[in-house]
Amino acid sequence: MKSEKEIREKQELAVQYKHNGHNCAQAVLAAYSDELNMNREDLKKFGASFGVGMGCLEATCGALCAAQMILGLKEYEGTPLLVKAKKFHQEFEEKSGATICKELKGVESGKTLCECDDCVRNAVLILEEQLHF
Repeated sequence: MKSEKEIREKQELAVQYKHNGHNCAQAVLAAYSDELNMNREDLKKFGASFGVGMGCLEATCGALCAAQMILGLKEYEGTPLLVKAKKFHQEFEEKSGATICKELKGVESGKTLCECDDCVRNAVLILEEQLHF
């Protein structure tokens, strides 16, 4: 298991990608390119449609979607990962306050629950806690 410092570094790497041309999903995916043994540009393509709640603010946070993709890539062995996916979803909601992009951003309420950078950090933290990279 990684140290707190290593986890923080992974979180900040993902945030760095977010600030350099990646949406939230792409940022989380790119931060795990080495662990996934996948090209960062291919991962950027995988995550291209998941930014801003799948482009409409109405859907699940891209950082959470990417983390669920990584869960599947690392854990899938022929049977559904429903229990693990549900746990991941619940933990993200507990840490972030919601899972739907517009709710996280406070579009209707006027109250931001979780900034994008923190959603990215939360997704990475949960991945590190659950998958023990």
